[in-house]
Amino acid sequence: MIGDMLSKIREDKNVSKTTLAQATNINVGHLTHIEKGERNPSHKALKGLCDALDVPYQPLMYTYDKKLTDEQIGYNVTNHIKYDVIPMFDNLTGFAKCPKDCSNASICIKVEDDSMSPKFDKDQYVFVELNTPLNNKDFGLFEYDNKYIIRKFIVRKTDLVLRAEKDGIDDIVISPNDNFYIIGRVLGKLEN
Repeated sequence: MIGDMLSKIREDKNVSKTTLAQATNINVGHLTHIEKGERNPSHKALKGLCDALDVPYQPLMYTYDKKLTDEQIGYNVTNHIKYDVIPMFDNLTGFAKCPKDCSNASICIKVEDDSMSPKFDKDQYVFVELNTPLNNKDFGLFEYDNKYIIRKFIVRKTDLVLRAEKDGIDDIVISPNDNFYIIGRVLGKLEN
């Protein structure tokens, strides 16, 4: 996935492979292998690529060892992953002990509403793995129309859907023009 993301960023910023190769002292052929997913850049090379592309390093690090499935390629997941921003917190309330089944978690956040009850209750904390491509029926943290929500991710043949667990809340059917990003995959909840 890291190669797909680097290719997308390079194209979004209208930077040629030759220009990027010169800026990073990475051979064009090696850069091509990275973008095709045939090789991963070293951490030092990734830092150099991020510097040359003027993007933060950490969001791309989250994608480092991820492999895209055909389903994820089909819904163009790289178009729905933010690569040029980092999370911003209003308040740090502490640290959560990360259980073994959530060992890939990046953050632990509080559920702000009851739309996902009974799966995730309001004011409960959930573990989120940032910048992770989602599979059908995964739970995720999303940015949708400049709001942050937790929903079940549904992949249909013709569209993507964000579904609440609580009855009476309409599905959100994602259209190509929607402001929609996958922030990460919800791995589980903090047990008290």
